[in-house]
Amino acid sequence: MSITGPLMVASEDIAGDPEFRHLSTIAGIAVDLRYATPNNFIGRDLYSPYDCAWLHVDAAAALERVVAWLHAKRPGCTALILDALRPQRVQQQLWDALEGTGLQMYLANPERGSIHSYGMALDITILDEDGRELDMGTGFDDMTELSHPKLEEGFLQTGALTEAQVANRHLLREAMFQAGFVGINTEWWHFDCGDRNLVRQTFRRVL
Repeated sequence: MSITGPLMVASEDIAGDPEFRHLSTIAGIAVDLRYATPNNFIGRDLYSPYDCAWLHVDAAAALERVVAWLHAKRPGCTALILDALRPQRVQQQLWDALEGTGLQMYLANPERGSIHSYGMALDITILDEDGRELDMGTGFDDMTELSHPKLEEGFLQTGALTEAQVANRHLLREAMFQAGFVGINTEWWHFDCGDRNLVRQTFRRVL
């Protein structure tokens, strides 16, 4: 498959593309792409046979800044990548799976394009010194208000989230923000690399 437009590229074509970088070239991270396994809210591997362990080079450089920051501030802790590049065709599958559930608010409409489909977004958490995920109060892709960063203070007051869980989320955000990533209000694990409107206007979407 070849490039289908000036701002589009097929996932099969990015391996030789200088705009993209494989996660295996980034030192100091752990990778567990949940949509490449049955361990996701759909319950099946959505990525095979595609290799989705890629980022745009800008996001890859920013992730290296996250790694360096964690090494300096929290030695022994490791960034765990839960999702990186998500081709447009997979975004469409996720969107279709949530049709009629009231949960599509947790996904970007494929017509507009997820920032994941540009290789400019990460789903990420942190492993502790023993290789265990830090307790963030919910798991990845928990589609409830307990996952919403904007509601954390209220949940802290009611006891639905503990101080330790909120502190872990703050640690993750600090690591990401200092590297140039931007969070969203509804998912503690999701971060865009820079302004999403600019990304949609100027970067190539992976189909």
